[in-house]
Amino acid sequence: MIRQLICVIVFLLFYTLSLASVSHEKDFPFISGEKLEYDLSWGFIPVGKATLEIWGGNPKLAEQWKILFFVRTNDFADAFYKVRTRVWSEVDHNFTKSLSYKKDQQEGKTQKMIDVSFDYQKKQSYYSENGSKPIVLNLEESVFDPMAITYTFRMNEMVSGEKRTIPTSDGKKLLQVEINVGKNESVRVPFGKFAAHAAIPKLKNLSGVFKKSPKGILKVWYSSDARRLPLKISSKVVVGSFTAKLRKATKLKNIKN
Repeated sequence: MIRQLICVIVFLLFYTLSLASVSHEKDFPFISGEKLEYDLSWGFIPVGKATLEIWGGNPKLAEQWKILFFVRTNDFADAFYKVRTRVWSEVDHNFTKSLSYKKDQQEGKTQKMIDVSFDYQKKQSYYSENGSKPIVLNLEESVFDPMAITYTFRMNEMVSGEKRTIPTSDGKKLLQVEINVGKNESVRVPFGKFAAHAAIPKLKNLSGVFKKSPKGILKVWYSSDARRLPLKISSKVVVGSFTAKLRKATKLKNIKN
């Protein structure tokens, strides 16, 4: 049960912390050095922590954005299914497409290094696992890797009732995720109380445990201010209920009240 739960948490932090359409807006709601820290729990039981950081993106230098992600289980969850996974993502300076994606996956008995690169001139991506011969995937459009979509959403204001679709790829497959935007509501997390919107993806397009949860529920809340911070994930699937809540955020962009 714990192992399945941790798999769900890792999947969601990779694929659904942000769900939105692509934007070419250059007034970014985040700045280089922003760091977001999350508490992970199964019901009322704490099971680990996760961290998101973003660096670079200097428009004058056409500098790429670099995203860093780390998730680890606590001592309790380690006894069942130990997780120490790191992810690195690179996105072009305008934040219109992913350039590369790397994952050092250490989850239970699984230990592997994944390396993905996106070549838009050749319209192909290349996926390699532990230095193996690359898997080639044809690209028909610009895509975002599972980590980059975390920040793609924040480029756009959310409107209650709207529907969005985002193209994403992990190098092995292409996925179009459909999302409905919920009404504005109040959300409290360890970092504070916020007005927020919920993004609600259609689970039919998601894999893994969601295929076994036809009545599953997944919501991701984002602050309604100009930063559009990913505040909270809440889900109910066959392996139980879990949450990821924002505990601490540093080096945030200054915004007008």
